[in-house]
Amino acid sequence: MSLKGKKLGLAAALAVAVAAALGVLNARGGGGVAPVNADGSGLALRGYDAVAYFREGQAVAGRAEFGHDWNGARWLFATDEAREQFAHSPEAFAPQYGGYCAWAVGHGYTADGDPEAWKIVGGKLYLNYNRQVREMWEQDIPAYIAAGDRNWPRFLASRPEHKGGRK
Repeated sequence: MSLKGKKLGLAAALAVAVAAALGVLNARGGGGVAPVNADGSGLALRGYDAVAYFREGQAVAGRAEFGHDWNGARWLFATDEAREQFAHSPEAFAPQYGGYCAWAVGHGYTADGDPEAWKIVGGKLYLNYNRQVREMWEQDIPAYIAAGDRNWPRFLASRPEHKGGRK
């Protein structure tokens, strides 16, 4: 084989390898948002206990000794019992849209969710950017949830604009 043929063969092999690698990244959602909006240290909900919203009706700080890793983030809980409940059924307790602001996701972008600006609707936890945004979201929750539910799968595949918070 000539030198030119070897170079073309190497270039073709490299192109196939790059295409395969990109395909693997896309299959994992590499171009979209993280499925959980973790803080800079990898904590979900900024360390608040996801189960406490349902059991206590309030935002409760978690403790490091009651941690659990799920969906690419570290989740903290106030008690071992809460950690076990979450570990058994994380989808039942994790915030919708990965903990990003429900108002923002409903409007076609992301913003960080504030664990102190929350609401449970239909048995699901939603966060908003702050309490003022939550008040706006509460003006038409069904419409914003419907829009967020349509947008979220697309955001996991292709990263939208991020307008507020840490990112």
